[in-house]
Amino acid sequence: MLAFTPAAIRSWSMLGSRGTFGMTLLSLAHTHESIVALSGDLCKSSGLDRFNTTWPERFFNAGIAEQNMVGVAAGLAASGFVPFVTSFPNFLTLRAAEQVRLNLGYMQENVKLVGLASGLATGMFGATHHGIEELAMLRSVSNITIFSPADCTATVKMTQAAFEHAGPVYLRLTGGMRAPIVYKEDFELVPGKAITLREGKDVAIIATGSMVHVALTAAGHLADHGVDAAVIDMHTLKPLDEQTLAHHLDKKLLVTAEEHSTTGGLGSAVAEYLVGETSRPKLLMVGIPQGYPHAGDYAWMLEQSGLTAEHLTHRILGAL
Repeated sequence: MLAFTPAAIRSWSMLGSRGTFGMTLLSLAHTHESIVALSGDLCKSSGLDRFNTTWPERFFNAGIAEQNMVGVAAGLAASGFVPFVTSFPNFLTLRAAEQVRLNLGYMQENVKLVGLASGLATGMFGATHHGIEELAMLRSVSNITIFSPADCTATVKMTQAAFEHAGPVYLRLTGGMRAPIVYKEDFELVPGKAITLREGKDVAIIATGSMVHVALTAAGHLADHGVDAAVIDMHTLKPLDEQTLAHHLDKKLLVTAEEHSTTGGLGSAVAEYLVGETSRPKLLMVGIPQGYPHAGDYAWMLEQSGLTAEHLTHRILGAL
């Protein structure tokens, strides 16, 4: 089992979420022989090189055939294995939508989908590789739990949680190497229970994935303007923690922040919850606008899409 030491947490940050996922799965596989890994011709990008070298008989390269790969994983799950299936999000979910719906949603096979470099992290590969819509599809399919870790420390926790969860899971990995650290030490993670990282009386920023660190930075900027902002890490998008949301209905403004389209993701999930509340604050949804941004390096794309602390601060002040 991996130890949550300061050195390990810094190392995971340097590796990024994909490398951290690979190390965690390698560690879990030492004590759980049921774990197998599948990749759509992305072994190295999945952080699974050492897994493949250590257990070549437990690693399956399905090639660029994601529909077939999900079906194979379902067969392995039906045979008692716990398959972790890796590829870029839109290939893994949108291309294989029918197989995901049938084998994971309907049949509820114990398959763990791992979306690599979700959001805009594939940068220069362009719109074909940017994973900005898959949550909209997955949220509409029954029986799939969706995890979205805020940093690499949380990636370790959520990879473990995905294995322990009895049923289909989508693990959404965002960001690149040298990822910002949100959790600097071991912490308790309960699937389906959001974590309040900062209390505040004026605004509640509900963030997921890479945007959690951005939200914390923005909260500091807002404090300079006299705005007291709470920050919530909504690490589980499905099922959504409505109890924590209910705690913040007295705020002047709720803000959702995600590296995903503003249609169908975290913002939509929170809006769906608010519809049923008789008393509710204004909602500001921050994410990737509809359309397909031009390719560029990751930092530039986040800037162009308004997913920086400065942009988030500006939009919150404007909404207030």
